[in-house]
Amino acid sequence: MSANAWLPLALIIGYLLGSIPFGLILTRLAGTEDLRSIGSGNIGATNVLRTGRKGLAAATLLFDALKGTASVIIAGTFAGAEAAMLAGLGAFIGHLFPVWLKFKGGKGVAVYIGILIGLFWPAAVLFCAIWLITAVLSRYSSLSALIASLITPIVLWWFGHAALAALFALLTLLLYYMHRANISRLMAGTEGKIGQK
Repeated sequence: MSANAWLPLALIIGYLLGSIPFGLILTRLAGTEDLRSIGSGNIGATNVLRTGRKGLAAATLLFDALKGTASVIIAGTFAGAEAAMLAGLGAFIGHLFPVWLKFKGGKGVAVYIGILIGLFWPAAVLFCAIWLITAVLSRYSSLSALIASLITPIVLWWFGHAALAALFALLTLLLYYMHRANISRLMAGTEGKIGQK
């Protein structure tokens, strides 16, 4: 099979891996209430934290990131860099719009980080540093993600990775779209802070 023939398969495999709703799975296994009925109704780590289960939130963050990393590494190993990027895109879309949950998924921050780890890990380290600094100063998880993701494509371009910069510019746009309600609340001063239920 030629490299180009692998590209659609890479996108599909990435989507299927990305659409695994680890936050929902882990909270159900732990016997908590349906994650979609509390807080923001989101299936990501920030909303899992609102259950009061910090360990579950950390596990959700880890597994959501790893599904992005795994998608990239698997596709890259078998079909090269272009397939890896397509798999990353597929994983991100899968997390946002999972087929198993009627296309209502998470907001993509952990998967974004996981894809970065797989494609260019120094940018992932910088993303996490910017997120952490912003979170400490503002106590807003959403604002931290918005700022870190806005800077990421610029960093990738500065390092000479034009194709990755273009991919993450697209992922950043999607991430901003998924955070549109958060942006409205931030502007209104009503956004919940980290640790609030």
